[in-house]
Amino acid sequence: MGRKFFVGGNWKCNGTTAEVKKIVTTLNEAEVPSEDIVEVVVSPPFVFLAFVKSLLRSDFHVAAQNCWVRKGGAFTGEVSAEMLVNLGIPWVILGHSERRLILNESNEFVGDKVAYALSQGLKVIACVGETLEQRESGSTVAVVAAQTKAIAEKVSSWENIVLAYEPVWAIGTGKVASPAQAQEVHFELRKWLHDNVGAEVAASTRIIYGGSVNGANCKELATQPDVDGFLVGGASLKPEFIDIIKSATVKKND
Repeated sequence: MGRKFFVGGNWKCNGTTAEVKKIVTTLNEAEVPSEDIVEVVVSPPFVFLAFVKSLLRSDFHVAAQNCWVRKGGAFTGEVSAEMLVNLGIPWVILGHSERRLILNESNEFVGDKVAYALSQGLKVIACVGETLEQRESGSTVAVVAAQTKAIAEKVSSWENIVLAYEPVWAIGTGKVASPAQAQEVHFELRKWLHDNVGAEVAASTRIIYGGSVNGANCKELATQPDVDGFLVGGASLKPEFIDIIKSATVKKND
């Protein structure tokens, strides 16, 4: 299969210059598996992107947490894909549940954003996931399939997309999908890609898990065959993020 393990750290709306410096110092000093074992990307707030990029070790990369749906212009408060490319930022997170739920970004809007970011040369961490009500009503697979379909309808290549499954009920709540629950949804997402996009895309696209991942639960989650890494929230601001990066080694023995 050969899908390289992927660990993303989403810092969300957190940090001061001093705190960011401290986090980056911890990352820079860490002993972690090499780039051919694990790809590491951290996502600070917009105001710290250039600062983090200038300080961060060269084998780790930087992602923005969002970008505008088309070319820049009269869109106060937005940041365009072109600006990120200009800054040398290779990655962007799109469709995070906080943006879908709090800022009302629709599946279609997220699909448009993913397509535009890719067209400008960015690589995309595209997020999908269900709420607690949706899980309890048994519609998890239908929800994540609809979110993935909205992306698939707009993009011609999945080469630069990492799909992040983040059950909304597990984000920042301390609740974690069990390894079996995570594997089940990842398996269904891969099956959806296989049936609707193609076997090659399904086999090569990395599907990562996000939702209260921490140093204690990462290894067990990483052993699941369809879990190709993590998108980490709160724990990415702490030293345990290093342990999460190291969990990539459980895949080496496959």
